[in-house]
Amino acid sequence: MTLPDDYLKYPKRQHGMDHDLYPWSNLFDRKPVSWPEGAGVALWITISGEFFPLTPNTGPLRAPGHMATPYPDFRTFTTRDYGNRVGMYRIMKVLDSLGLSASVNMSSDLTTRAPMLVEEFKSRNWEIIAHARNMNDVVHGETPEDTEQDIIDRTLDDLSNNAGIIPKGWMSPARSESYATPSLLAQSGLEYVCDWGNDDMPYLMTTEGGPIHAMPYTHELEDRHVLQNLGQREEVYIEQIIAAFDRLSAEAKDHGGRVLHLALTPYIIGQPFRIWALKEVLNRILEKGAVWNATGEEILSAWQNAQTPETA
Repeated sequence: MTLPDDYLKYPKRQHGMDHDLYPWSNLFDRKPVSWPEGAGVALWITISGEFFPLTPNTGPLRAPGHMATPYPDFRTFTTRDYGNRVGMYRIMKVLDSLGLSASVNMSSDLTTRAPMLVEEFKSRNWEIIAHARNMNDVVHGETPEDTEQDIIDRTLDDLSNNAGIIPKGWMSPARSESYATPSLLAQSGLEYVCDWGNDDMPYLMTTEGGPIHAMPYTHELEDRHVLQNLGQREEVYIEQIIAAFDRLSAEAKDHGGRVLHLALTPYIIGQPFRIWALKEVLNRILEKGAVWNATGEEILSAWQNAQTPETA
């Protein structure tokens, strides 16, 4: 028995997406972007400033790195605390020695639990990306909107009232969203979100709450993913980043600026036997030249300027 001809015909098939958040777009057909300093690649470094409560959240999902054994899981809790007490400072030393800046996706609980650490970020003019109150604030498709809005409001209040920080960016714990997340973030005044990993460049989202941008978060090069989840050696981690940089640099010559995003986790890359790999890969990138180190808000601003008709 053969299928009738109309079986494979779908009347709604068209060139586009099945939602209204953003249109379909081929990266290589877009208007070229020029970064400052004539750079082909913008180097965006993000560092996780996370607080994991000893009592984890209930529900269908826990953030990666959360408690793993029955309460009280001091083994995991103190390992995560190592990142903020030790690993973070090793990363600071590396970036300071190379004159590089970063964006910190930070739990707002750190403004009261580790205010000295927040002052270190601010003294370096690093950007703070709102990262909920702590790693228990995971939302998903069944999270009520008022609950999610309360998380956003209390996070922004903590950052503003305790540390004078007005963030432009947001990263959800576990990068997990509800259907309402982009809209709630936009109507709360956030300008970009780091939860989506479907591009190498920023792009605009249109939501009921207003416009918001997705920044290119590169999960595949995240230290947690490469070194811990995949168990690869530091030498492989370095070569993958350099390969990405070389490819993006080559594309930039014909298609405009690109973004290389490096996501760092202090309790992973900040270990004494690994921190050398961070310095090595950053040194190799800087030696290649034509790179612009910038925070997320600086990259988004430059990208937005390139979208105006005057710069076409």
